[in-house]
Amino acid sequence: MILTVLILLPLVGALVTAFVPAAVARLVGLGFAAATLVAGIVAATQYTLGGGMQLTETRTWIESLGVHYALGVDGLGLLMVLLTVVLVPIVLLAGWHESEAPGNNGAKSFFAWTLALEAMSLAVFTATDVLLFYVVFEATLIPAYFLIGGFGRAGRGRAATKFLIYQLAGGLIMLASVIGLYVVSANAGNPSFLISDLAALDIDETTQRWLFVGFFVAFAIKAPMFPVHTWLADTTEKATTGTSVLLVCILDKIGTFGMLRFCLGLLPDASQWATPVVVVLALISIIYGALVAIGQDDVLRLIGLTSLSHFGFIVLGIFVFSSNGSTGAILYMVNHGIATALMFLVAGFLIHRTGTASIREMGGVEKAAPVLAGFFLVGGLAAAGLPGLSPFVSEMLVIIAAFDHHWLVGSVAVLAIVLAAFYALWMYQRTMTGPDRVGMAPVADLDRREVGILAPLLLALVLFGFYPMPLLDVINPFVHDSLASVGIGQEGGPQ
Repeated sequence: MILTVLILLPLVGALVTAFVPAAVARLVGLGFAAATLVAGIVAATQYTLGGGMQLTETRTWIESLGVHYALGVDGLGLLMVLLTVVLVPIVLLAGWHESEAPGNNGAKSFFAWTLALEAMSLAVFTATDVLLFYVVFEATLIPAYFLIGGFGRAGRGRAATKFLIYQLAGGLIMLASVIGLYVVSANAGNPSFLISDLAALDIDETTQRWLFVGFFVAFAIKAPMFPVHTWLADTTEKATTGTSVLLVCILDKIGTFGMLRFCLGLLPDASQWATPVVVVLALISIIYGALVAIGQDDVLRLIGLTSLSHFGFIVLGIFVFSSNGSTGAILYMVNHGIATALMFLVAGFLIHRTGTASIREMGGVEKAAPVLAGFFLVGGLAAAGLPGLSPFVSEMLVIIAAFDHHWLVGSVAVLAIVLAAFYALWMYQRTMTGPDRVGMAPVADLDRREVGILAPLLLALVLFGFYPMPLLDVINPFVHDSLASVGIGQEGGPQ
């Protein structure tokens, strides 16, 4: 029941927050987010390392179609759940005043839609029935659309529409594969949408390939990957920084989560068949994302495009089919969420103070606001994979796996590290160093509330940079089982 409670808490919180007086809506919303965090920690304490799918709940939903209300978490699902329940309270605290800025729909709506998005995201990460997964996968679009369109800068309505069109298109393509899986199970004599039942099916190679395409396209849009990524930069530029954290650090993880859960888990032969194409697309995403980020003037658009490069690394790690690659990819999902959340939130505080997101209009911030500059520098160095910060560990694992796959793949991936250092340091130099902005008052430094919001993210980057074992202990058993299901041993070779 703990997973049902975990989903219901933010869902009920969204409804309560929407109907309570505006004066207390923020406190109520934050209270439900904190309660969800506690529930997530309780769920983690009940999880046994190396035990496979746990905390399972299965109830018949539509018996004639083999649909179940089925929940459960393994190592992958648990980490995504914990990332979600940790980031949402941080986003709410960071958006305490931002959501009430002129032109926005108010803190009450922001808090309610954020909690609704949290509930749907948790349902996605815990669903073990394919149709249930699809329903909540699509349901995440509702709060996401209103968060993008209702809060942020001019042009956000168009960005929200573009986001919705891309995501709906991917969802419709995936629906064909969801139905296809059911047809396959029905032909085998056991019509079911349960992932455990579908994993036991012997699906012929041609069918697997068609089903794979439907799932992969949807997840590539969600992730995002080249060439279906163009909604990303517009969204992060126009939305609030809190909304960008929710989308890039939580919602987009559904894409790579789905690749691991469905593409590799249910369609292993097709996944290996598609590997050459997917690896090329991942490499293009890595290099293209970094190069395009270098040319951006809008700081939020720049940060958004760096995620295109980072998600390329994650997908590359998944599809090189090795222990190091899969471990690095999942670890990267967590570390990217922490580092990018820090970058977006610091950028939001900076924009609030300077009144602009244009990099060329900033400068000299570190003199007046050294604490803000320090947080911004750490976030940038984390994005560049600096040793001692957690993204370095995951990035190195993926690169090692890339070289094991083919020296050329590894060489291209290494090039991205150089580009990442360039855009991270270039962004810091132009915003934080140099002369003060002409005619502008000095930028105020971060206050205690803002430092308190960012401190957990900074501590996590350093802690997991030097000691990633708590995460690896959760990841490694899942990777072992995942690779075994596709006939790959721990060293990355066929069993």
